[in-house]
Amino acid sequence: MIELTVNGEPRTLDRPHDHPLLWALREDLGLTGTKYGCGVGKCGSCAVHLDGEPVPACTTTLGECARRSVTTIEALAADPYNPVIRAWIDEQVPQCGFCQPAQVMAAAALLIRDPAPDDTALDATFRHVLCRCGTYPRIHRAALRAADYARDGVPEAVPGTLGIADAPDAGAVLNPWIRIHADSSVTVTIGRSEMGQGAHTGLAMAAAEELEVDLGHVRTEHGPADPTYANPMFGHQTTGGSTSVRGSFDRFRRAGAAAREVLVRAAAAAWGVHVEDCYAEAGHVVHDATGREAAYGDLAARAAALPAPQEPTLKPPERFRLLGTSAPRLDAAELVRGETVYGQDLVRPGMQVAVVLRCPVHGGRLRDYRLNGADQVAGFRQAVALPQGVAVLADDFPAAEAARDGIDADWDPGPNADLDSAAIRRGLEAALERPGEVQAAWGDAAAALPGDAPEAVYHTPFLAHMAMEPLDATAEVAPDGCDVWTGTQAQGDARAAAAEAAGLPEDRVRIHTTGMGGAFGRRLETDFVHEAVTVARAVEAPVKVLWTRADDTRHDFYRPGHAVHLRATLDDAGRLDAWWLRLAGDRMALGGVRMPYAPAHYREERVRENPGVPCGSWRSVEASNNAFAIESFIDELAATTGMDPLDFRLANLAEAPRHRAVVEAAAERAGWGRPVAGTHQGLAVYECFGSIVAEVAEVRLAEDGSLEVPRVSAAIDCGRAINPEGIRAQIEGAVAWALSATLHGAITFAGGATVEATFADEPIVAYPDMPVVEVAIVESDAELGGVGEPGVPPLAPALANAVAAATGRRLRSLPLLDGEGRLRVGAD
Repeated sequence: MIELTVNGEPRTLDRPHDHPLLWALREDLGLTGTKYGCGVGKCGSCAVHLDGEPVPACTTTLGECARRSVTTIEALAADPYNPVIRAWIDEQVPQCGFCQPAQVMAAAALLIRDPAPDDTALDATFRHVLCRCGTYPRIHRAALRAADYARDGVPEAVPGTLGIADAPDAGAVLNPWIRIHADSSVTVTIGRSEMGQGAHTGLAMAAAEELEVDLGHVRTEHGPADPTYANPMFGHQTTGGSTSVRGSFDRFRRAGAAAREVLVRAAAAAWGVHVEDCYAEAGHVVHDATGREAAYGDLAARAAALPAPQEPTLKPPERFRLLGTSAPRLDAAELVRGETVYGQDLVRPGMQVAVVLRCPVHGGRLRDYRLNGADQVAGFRQAVALPQGVAVLADDFPAAEAARDGIDADWDPGPNADLDSAAIRRGLEAALERPGEVQAAWGDAAAALPGDAPEAVYHTPFLAHMAMEPLDATAEVAPDGCDVWTGTQAQGDARAAAAEAAGLPEDRVRIHTTGMGGAFGRRLETDFVHEAVTVARAVEAPVKVLWTRADDTRHDFYRPGHAVHLRATLDDAGRLDAWWLRLAGDRMALGGVRMPYAPAHYREERVRENPGVPCGSWRSVEASNNAFAIESFIDELAATTGMDPLDFRLANLAEAPRHRAVVEAAAERAGWGRPVAGTHQGLAVYECFGSIVAEVAEVRLAEDGSLEVPRVSAAIDCGRAINPEGIRAQIEGAVAWALSATLHGAITFAGGATVEATFADEPIVAYPDMPVVEVAIVESDAELGGVGEPGVPPLAPALANAVAAATGRRLRSLPLLDGEGRLRVGAD
C-alpha cells in the first residue's frame, strides 16, 4: 500500500513501488488529463506536480510519491480563475491540445518559482514538453499573459470564449447537421475529424453565420460513420488533403440557412403573419410590425416538422458578421483543461488492455511464440496470436507491456529481411537512370536542353508522423454488432475494416470518433482499427489496444523517401526556357509537382520505385518532397545568372499573379535583402491544396556548425480568409512541423526494420528552437484553399536556400543537420 495526496485528497493505492505514477493516475484514479506520449520521459505530455515541482509521471514511480503531494491538471481546471488556464484560452494556444495540460502544468510551476519569468526561464521550462502541432509562439505569449493575470488578477470572461456547456436535451433535428436545443443553443454535427486544424470551428462559423446565432451558443460533435457525412471533395467520409473547410464550407452555409428558413416559417405560422415579414436575428425570429419575437428553442419542435428547403437563400458576403473575423476555437477551453476525451482515455466496463508485439521487419509475419514467463506477470490475462504478431492482454497497460517484453517470438521476416537505407538510396539513384512515365510535357525539353545545362539531383528521406498521441483503439464485438472508439480520419474506411475483422456487415458497425492527439495523415490508415477489433473478437471482451511510442514510430506508414533529377536552361534575359525533371520513389512521392514559372519547354517523368517500406499520407504529402527539390533548384538557377533569388522569381512569375503577390508579401514582411546582422535569408514559394504559400527563412550559423532559425516570414493566399487567427495558427504549426523534418527528420532502416523508436533518436523542434513566425494573409477571389498543409512545403527549400546563402554550399539531401545537431559537411 502506498499513501499519497492527489489534488488535495488522501489516497491509498495497492500497487508496487515501481508502478508508474502516470498509470496510477489514469487507470486507478481516472485522472486522464495527464497523457501518455512516450513512456520514457522524453516528450513531457505526462507532466504533473510533485510537491509543487513538475515531473514526468511516466518515469516517476509511486514509491517516489509516497507521503507526498501530486497535483494534476484536474486540480488547476477546477479553479475558474486559474491565471494560467485563462491565459491559455485567451491566447488560443491549443491545436490538437494533447500536450497542453502538461504545458499548463509546466507554466503553473514556473510562475510559483518566478512570478516574472524572462526568456531564459521560459526556455528552460518548456523545452521539456514537446508540441507536435507547433503552438510554441502561443505558449510564449500565454505564459507572459499568465504572469500578468497572476499579478493583476484574471479579468472577467468575455462571453463565448470559455466554451459552452453540454447540450441540455437531445434537441430538435432541423437537418442532418443542425440541432436546436430548448435553451436555443445549437449543436452542429460535422463529418470531418477535428485533430487540431480548427475545422470544427471553421465549419461551425459557416453554419452560425447563416443561422444568425452567436458562435458562443454553438457546440460541435463528430458525425457518425454514414454516407450523409461524406467529404464532398472525395465522395467518402475522409478528413485529409486540407479539404475540411474548403470542401464543406458551402454545405454548412446551406445547412445553417435551411435551418434559419424553417425557424422563420415556424414563427410566421404560429403568429399568422407573412413569412417575408419575419427575419432571424441573434437566435430569435422577429416580426417588427407586431413587436413579436421568439427564441429558436421555442420554435425548434415546430420547425423540425417542416420540410427542409432544398435551395435556401444564402447571405451575400457583405452581410457576414462572423466569417472573416478571428473567432476563438470552440474547443479551446476543454482542450486546455484536460477535458477532451482522446482515444487513449476510453474506458469500457470489463475492458482489458492490450499491447501488441509486432514483427520488427516490415512485411514479416509470426511463425510461433512462447510466453516465456509472460503469464507470470501480475495482471496478465491472455495472449492472442495475430498474423503480424502477438497481442498481450492484461488488466492495465504496465502489466501488458511487461508481459509483452517477456515473450519469445519466432518471426518469418519475409522479403524485406535485408532492407537497409543504403540499399534504398542506391535503388532510387538507379531508378533515376530509367525513363519514366510522362506525367506532363509541352514543347521539346530534350531538344532545348544543351549537354552542359545546369542539373542537380535531390534526395528526401522517409519520415514518420510521430503525433503526440500514439495510436489506440477500443473495440467491443458482439454477435449482433461492433463498436469502435478511436480517433480516425477515415470513418468510412474504419467502419469497413472493423466489419471485416468482426465478420459483420457494415451496417452493424458503429464508429465513435474521439479526439486525436494529432494525426497528420497517419489515422487515414485502418490497421490499428482492424487489429483492435480482431483482438476484441478473439477474447470476447472489450479491448483497448494501446501502441507504445516505439510501436507508433516503427510500424508507421511513412512519408516515402525519393529522388529527383532536374535539368533546366535559361534564355538571355534570365527566364526559364526549358525544364526537365524525373522523380523516383513510391507513388506517394511522385505527385504534388507545381510549376508556376511557365518555361517554354517542360517534361515531367515519374519512375515507381518501392523498396517494400509501407508508405502513406504525411502532412502535405508529396508536395513536401518535391517543393524542396524544385524551389532549391530555382535558387541554383538564380545563382547562375547572378540575379537576386527574389528578383529571379518575380521575373519568372509574370504569368502567376497570385504567386507573385505572396512572394512580395513574404519578402516585405521579412525585410528581404536587409537581414539582421549575422543572419542570412532564403526564399521559397509553393502551391498545394488550393493555396499558395511563400516563406522567407532566416538562419544564423555558429562556428561549431550549429544552426539557429530566428525568424520565418510567411504569406498565404487561400482565397477568402474564413478565420484569420485560425489561418495564422496553422501556418505557425506548419512551420514547426516542417522545421523538425528539415533539420532532423530521417527514418532509417537496417535488417528490414525501422531503426528509430522515440523522440530521443528522431527529435522534433522544442520550444527554445522555435523561430518567430510572422504571417501575412493575402486574400484573393480564388476558390477557398486549404490551410493546414500548404505551409509545410516551402520551409525546407527556404531554409536550404538560406544555408546556401550563408555557406556557399548547396545541400541537396535532407535533413540539414547531422546526428550531433551540426550542419552536414560538404555539398551534395
